[in-house]
Amino acid sequence: MRFAVPLSSLLLLSVTASGVEPRQVLGDRPEMVATPVPLDPSDPARAKLGPLTYLGGLALKSSDPAFGGFSSMRIDGDRFTLLSDGGNLVAFMMGADLRPRDLRFADLPGPGTGAIKRHRDSESLTWDPVTGCAWIGFENRNAIWRYDASLTRAERSVRPAAMADWSVAGGPEAMARLRSGQFIVISETARPPRRPDARIVLRFAGDPTESSLPPERLAYVPPADYDPTDMAELPDGRLLVLNRRLSLSGLFTAKLVLLDLRGVHTGKPVRGIELATFERPLQHDNFEALAVTREGADTIVWIASDDNGEIWEQSLLLKFRLELANSGQAKSPRPGRGTG
Repeated sequence: MRFAVPLSSLLLLSVTASGVEPRQVLGDRPEMVATPVPLDPSDPARAKLGPLTYLGGLALKSSDPAFGGFSSMRIDGDRFTLLSDGGNLVAFMMGADLRPRDLRFADLPGPGTGAIKRHRDSESLTWDPVTGCAWIGFENRNAIWRYDASLTRAERSVRPAAMADWSVAGGPEAMARLRSGQFIVISETARPPRRPDARIVLRFAGDPTESSLPPERLAYVPPADYDPTDMAELPDGRLLVLNRRLSLSGLFTAKLVLLDLRGVHTGKPVRGIELATFERPLQHDNFEALAVTREGADTIVWIASDDNGEIWEQSLLLKFRLELANSGQAKSPRPGRGTG
């Protein structure tokens, strides 16, 4: 028998769960070990998972106690930035050899003093590849902040009224800036009225930190017992949504869903198409970060995990090629640039 367990229930066992403990900050001597991992430890030659082809992956470790907890990421060509749920930034360069170099640690300026973890509960990250500006969604405050390209200076912030009643642990978990300039935000736990199976989706016409117009309210139905954790736009305008579940039998598992919100307006909640499930015997963990890039004509999907500071979890960074029938594989405006 399988039981779904709220993520918060298990994380109560962790000293980092409440967010009231002092926030750990990465040190000034960056160090990281990247170890290659197979998709299927029981069958290291396996590379196919539905429409995904595994191109390689890494288990990331560091002796720095603040390392890990990755909840979102930005990939710009060979420049990678992993953002933790405590406002820590891990940046490095990495090519096709999957060997990180030029490692850098940094601290994200943000809400509050940063003295405690919940001040910097950064859960989602999206950006504009033309200007380099980045937007980060913060739980606890249900806020969106805009940063410069270096992520060292906050430019604007907003606490949208449409997010005011979202729980402190169910805020803007997934966020994507579309090439159209629209923004999509999905709550991890907030439900529309009379639809406990769905999650609230907000569609902003433009930059949420500048727009005076209220967002359009939509709804997304994730796979049963799963919660959305991140999202990225594909070259054809559809979305990939990463969804996570915690259960007693399988611990953390994840599902990747193809979602099409084009032409969808307020009304019936939208379901996506399940593309892949990450569960035993495959690599499976607390997958929270998703990015889509381009390599020539190929669409590349990156997935990363949040280890919650626990020894039984990992900080994984996995790379896949996505091949979808009728997926509109036309080149994106900025080949090789991340969209999520």
